[in-house]
Amino acid sequence: MSIKKAIFPAAGLGTRFLPATKSSPKEMLPLVDKPMIQYVVEEAVSSGIEHITIITGRGKRAIEDFFDISFELEHELEKRGKHNILKQMQLIPNMANICYIRQKEPLGLGHAILIAKDLIGNEPFAVLLGDDIIDAEVPCLKQMIDIYNRYKCSVIAVQKVDDDISKYGVIQPRYLEKNIYQVLDMVEKPRPDEAPSNLAIIGRYILTPELFDILKNIKKDRTGEIQLTNGLKELVKRQAIYACEFTGKRYDAGSKIGFLQATVEFALKSQDVGKEFAQYLAGLQLTTPNKKKNKKSIQNPE
Repeated sequence: MSIKKAIFPAAGLGTRFLPATKSSPKEMLPLVDKPMIQYVVEEAVSSGIEHITIITGRGKRAIEDFFDISFELEHELEKRGKHNILKQMQLIPNMANICYIRQKEPLGLGHAILIAKDLIGNEPFAVLLGDDIIDAEVPCLKQMIDIYNRYKCSVIAVQKVDDDISKYGVIQPRYLEKNIYQVLDMVEKPRPDEAPSNLAIIGRYILTPELFDILKNIKKDRTGEIQLTNGLKELVKRQAIYACEFTGKRYDAGSKIGFLQATVEFALKSQDVGKEFAQYLAGLQLTTPNKKKNKKSIQNPE
């Protein structure tokens, strides 16, 4: 079966961005002129996804409003003759069929996927995390779908990580061919000396429906959450899972530094502001304070 459905878990509290996310969802933070979640939805649609289920929580209404039709806004844009921006606004609610499920309690990523079972049915599906922004000529999910079409098994996205490996789930791989591995096992947040490889799991998955029964019966962790990694560790005992070392640049936009990096680099690529922004950066005097509060001036190269 082809991959036509995707789950977007978006029920998290966004605590790393407080107070900005106190009343606004983290997924709606703007990267230049689009909210983060739009980049990921566009990746899914460009990869052939037609049906999207967004898992939301309390305070996430802005996501639903964003992907809805805004009659008042469109009428005002029409009246002012802003036809180009009007066309962009009309495309947003028509990108895909989107429905929403509320995760009433923060019970983990595995639980967020499990509650979408009835909408997914008995077919393979994708999972995309909205704070992993991946800039790629061929969408990351499309690269993974190509692998799924060859092997008809679950596929997870991975990238080589040399620093902070203990922040990720890490696979034990068996090399098959360029950028493709079979997953033998995986470890969640290992110590650097215990990591089975430097291939870290990134927020893109293609999963088979057998995972639902595993998540339904799997033991919760010590925090009371259902962890997706634990479900995948059980799934790999029953059927093959493959890893795609995708081609593209990934931004961890769920962290402040990753969000800022994405903002700068996407701004530089913008047709509207890229040239002017590059000129601004080229003439910027950057200063870095040392422990004695002295500042060293650094001139950016042009």
